[in-house]
Amino acid sequence: MDVTIVNQPELRVAGIRHIGPYSEIGREFGRLGYFLNGPPPAGSQMIALYHDDPDTTPTANLRSDAGLTLPAGAPCPSGLIEHRAPAGKYARTVHKGGYEGLPGAWNELKKEWLPANGYRGSASYEIYVNNPTTTEQSELLTEIYLRID
Repeated sequence: MDVTIVNQPELRVAGIRHIGPYSEIGREFGRLGYFLNGPPPAGSQMIALYHDDPDTTPTANLRSDAGLTLPAGAPCPSGLIEHRAPAGKYARTVHKGGYEGLPGAWNELKKEWLPANGYRGSASYEIYVNNPTTTEQSELLTEIYLRID
């Protein structure tokens, strides 16, 4: 696994809360377009925020947000909730391929790379680099960020 340590700025995120299995957040992304009433703000990216550790939180109680990043000064679209992804030091890796491979990438990062490198993880998120409706599944790129200390 190719992991780099990066310092990330705080991110403003407009999103929809999902409670339940992280693997089911996709339906909230489906609803996101309804609230945008047009194209997303210039410079925004699709993002999923993950608030809980699935190893210690019951699956039915996992909290996540499907959303998009908001550039400075951009208003939060009506009907969406504004959140913040905290600034800090993150382990970053890129997953190439379909979304069904993301759980395996997260497991490798959290259960192998993290302890092997002496870090503890906390807040995490994914940024979806390209459009899943126009990109071949094998070419999808997802940036994975895990806050470390």
